[in-house]
Amino acid sequence: MIVFLKVLGAAVSGLLVYTSHEPFGWWITGILGIGVLFLTLSPHRGRPVGLWFGALLGFIHGLVQYLLLLPWIGEFVGNLPYIALAVVCSVSALATGAGGAAIARWRYGFLAFPFLYVAVEFVRSSWPFGGFAWVRLAWGQINGPLADLAHLGGPALVTLAAALVGCGLAAIVLRQNWRSGTAVAVAVLLAGLAAGIPVNNSEHTTGTVKVAAIQGNVPRMGLDFNAQRRAVLANHVRETEKLAEDVDLVFWPENSSDVNPFTDESAGQLVNQAVQAADAPIMVGTITRDEVGDRNTMIVMDPETGPGEYHNKIYLQPFGEYMPYREFFRNFSSYVDAAGDFKPGDGGGVVQMGDVAVGVATCYEVGFDAAARDAVLGGAQILTTPTNNATFGFTDMTYQQLAMSRMRAIELDRAVVVPATSGVSAIVHPDGSVSQRTEIFTADTLVEELPLRDSITFAARYGSVVQVILVVLGVVSALAALWTTRQSQRGARR
Repeated sequence: MIVFLKVLGAAVSGLLVYTSHEPFGWWITGILGIGVLFLTLSPHRGRPVGLWFGALLGFIHGLVQYLLLLPWIGEFVGNLPYIALAVVCSVSALATGAGGAAIARWRYGFLAFPFLYVAVEFVRSSWPFGGFAWVRLAWGQINGPLADLAHLGGPALVTLAAALVGCGLAAIVLRQNWRSGTAVAVAVLLAGLAAGIPVNNSEHTTGTVKVAAIQGNVPRMGLDFNAQRRAVLANHVRETEKLAEDVDLVFWPENSSDVNPFTDESAGQLVNQAVQAADAPIMVGTITRDEVGDRNTMIVMDPETGPGEYHNKIYLQPFGEYMPYREFFRNFSSYVDAAGDFKPGDGGGVVQMGDVAVGVATCYEVGFDAAARDAVLGGAQILTTPTNNATFGFTDMTYQQLAMSRMRAIELDRAVVVPATSGVSAIVHPDGSVSQRTEIFTADTLVEELPLRDSITFAARYGSVVQVILVVLGVVSALAALWTTRQSQRGARR
């Protein structure tokens, strides 16, 4: 019976963490989910959870969470790639479960387990193929008080804080550490509230800029939308021409001109038509090609000087924008050859639009810490995360991605402009709040005056160091717990 209850608890913990993510956004359930996971890994009536069983519990926790979180992956390529990704992400949770089962045997293991959770999350977000940072616990905290810790240590610190509160609550349930658990839970929540004080620091505002985010929409959903790329370009031109007020900067989404305006004369004319109508620099998402290969490019088109600075997407999506081991994976899916062969860029993520330095993290890049941090350290006064979500239809993907842009705003004290081809486009302020947003698959334009900032948050400068420290503590805790477990087993045999 206890085995069944622990398996059920692991599944419920994954479900709870899933509901903390958008579009649900119930931040408290993410905390409760980690608490339930720690309870399932904890000894029952003095009988510890075995390491192999603990690994299974961790796997179940991850699999339930990712199967619910990632269906958008298979929206138009079938269930096999989506299920495969969920399983691969869950494999890393084997370490969470096994290490957690060992740590939970300690009297104060609830203090160490959150560091292990951060360490495993770091591995999953970094490896293989650059990792998959989409499934971090931190993204589900965007609507709660712990999100404000992002400006001190980035998403890694937010994940740690959420896990600490959850494990503190678990310690209260386990009773033997209820005083310590209560103290930890309350202290971390208070720290999250206190961290909000410096967020959105107006003292570092150097000016304002009036921006427009253009959502031109697509003719219809699906992968075949790329075959209609001229219509997509025309939609964005049409929506730009509707601008009823003067703006300083205009942002188009990723792939808004999937026809290269530098090699296609009619596409170039359409883009120039929009630039002249807006009478302001427009950041255009397009596909370019150089001596290295195809690039996913965001380029500035100026009404007076023409083509300007550009950002070639650095963090490319494996199995989408490029296909690792194409010959091997072709044996499993006919969609393999639909994947692109893009080459990564090597810039700093900053482009000049008029007098404004703009940091660019294109679509998938928003999940990678270095993308926006490098841009801010390179002088970006405002950020943009242009994206193309049309392929994923009405799924949760666009809402999950918007949560990441909101977290980056808090982390780096910058306003973020989110232009999407088909939605959700949004205007995000430095405190992570959304002042305007569009509906999905609706042509629309968002116009707003936003602050320009020159602040460098602690997370921007030292966030990677904070993460390394947390990861090292997590690894050391797990290894120490595994060693003490092995020693106690040897003693018992003797």
